Formats: sequence, C-alpha cells, structure tokens
Amino acid sequence: MNFPGYFKDHILPEKVHVLSVSFLVDTLKRQRGGAGANVAYNLSLLGERVRLLGAVGEDFDEYRGWLESQGVDTSSVWTVPGELTASAFITTDLDDNQITGFYPGAMRQAVDLSLSEMDDDVSLAVITPDDPGAMAKYPGECRDLGIPYVYSPGQQIVSLSSEQLIDGMTGARCVIGNNYEMEMIASRTGHSTSDLLDLAAMVITTFGDRGSKITTADGVVDVDAVAPAKVVDPTGAGDAYVAGIARGLSRGDAPEDFGRVASLAASHAIAEYGTQAHTYGPAEFSKECVARFGEDLLASGREPL
Repeated sequence: MNFPGYFKDHILPEKVHVLSVSFLVDTLKRQRGGAGANVAYNLSLLGERVRLLGAVGEDFDEYRGWLESQGVDTSSVWTVPGELTASAFITTDLDDNQITGFYPGAMRQAVDLSLSEMDDDVSLAVITPDDPGAMAKYPGECRDLGIPYVYSPGQQIVSLSSEQLIDGMTGARCVIGNNYEMEMIASRTGHSTSDLLDLAAMVITTFGDRGSKITTADGVVDVDAVAPAKVVDPTGAGDAYVAGIARGLSRGDAPEDFGRVASLAASHAIAEYGTQAHTYGPAEFSKECVARFGEDLLASGREPL
C-alpha cells in the first residue's frame, strides 16, 4: 500500500503513548512472495527441478496453481486447516518510510514438517526464513540425512538465538546474506566472516549494486553486480541471487561462475515490480550469459554434488 503523504505529518511525538492513526492509501497491490517460494521460482526459471517445503493456509490454492504452472513442485507444501498463509502488510509513505505488519499464520506449523518425508533424493536444500522452530530443526536433519544445504537466515536472524545460528551454519555448504545480515550474525554469534569458515564450507556476502564476495578456504572471489535493464524494485533480488548460487553448488560449478549466474539472475528481479514478475527460460538466460560474460555459464560439464 502506498500512502501519498508523510507519516511524520500525522504522528504527534508527545502523543505516541496513545497513538491512534489511520492512513488513506491510494494504491493496494497484492504480490506473491515468501523467500522459499521466491528462490524456488528463480531456480525453476534456470531450468532446475525444485520442490518447495512449507506450511500454508487454506487461501493458498491460487498461489499453488501459479507455482505449479511455473514448474515448482508443491507436493510437499502442507495446508493447515482453518489457517491463512503467512502475509506481510506494508504501507509506504512518500519518504519511503514503511509500517509493516506480519501475520505468520500457517507458517507457525512448519516445525511439524520434515525433510525425512521426502520420497526422492534431494541433491541440495536451501533453508530460507521460516518459522524459527523449523529453521532450528532443518540443519540437523540435513546433516543426519547427508543433504548439502545452503543456510540463508535473512530476516529471521533476530528471531534465532546465537546457539541456533551457530548450529544452522555448522556443516552448511554455504552461508549467505547481505552485508547488514552478515554483520548481525557476527554481532549475535561473535564469529566474523573468516571465523564462519570454521563452521561452513563457504560464506557469501552481498553488497547490492557493489557486487558480492564469495569466501572459501581457497580465498576470496569478488563478483561484480550485473546492472539491470532498469531499476524498478529491488525486493526479491536477494532470493534470485540465492537461487543462482544454489544451482551452481548443486552442479559443482566454480564460485566465479555461479557468482555471475547469481548476479545476472538478481538483475532480472530488480527490473520488474514484485518478486516473481520477471520471466525467462534457460535458453534465453544462456544467450544472455554469452553476451555478457563470453560463455554459457549454464552449460556445466561438472558432476552434480
């Protein structure tokens, strides 16, 4: 929702203890989202077989149909009777200040789901922001089942204890977050980026239009950001980036290669309003890789993990 004014003009500092305000918004847009679904969507665009695991409400049918039509397997998405799907309600003013309400809804039941219930082989898991209990549970399941996993705690860093964060990163194939999120992890756990390599095989930090840094025991790979065709909405770019990283890791690609794939995928998300409004196919993406990087980065000859 967009408010065609300024929150500051309607909030009296001396009356915040009895705050009661109402904003007449001039636009209301409903967007598909959720980090897990966004990553799954982008992986599907890149030609990957991907299954989404999560808990949703009885209002999910339309969204399920959309994801299935885009090639995302939702057979492991559990509908919680009598509940609504997790939703965020965001109002933005003319200064880009935001007031957000988040209703977790069915997401609170995600802790009852298990990777052990998957009926086929999982080559790589991506753990994204979800119910904190579920996020604390899945890393241990991945280790027990021998499933390599990407740990991307994002907005839920503040909801996880330092012990849960450390456990989540221990044994991860990759820990990934933006610069602010990685600083939060360091503050919460006392582990710097270099320290995290004692826990995970790879640490990736993104810096928006300044690119990203992939750190492994072999050294650091700096990846340039790919300028989007137009800058419309950065929301969801991080999820698109995670998808590019996950695809490369699952296929055993080199960091410099999957870093560029991730950056290009992120640029597509930025060029459209909404987290799943951009679209392309593997063949189209391959051609763009050749045009931008001089080689088809989707044509990997390496063996998957």
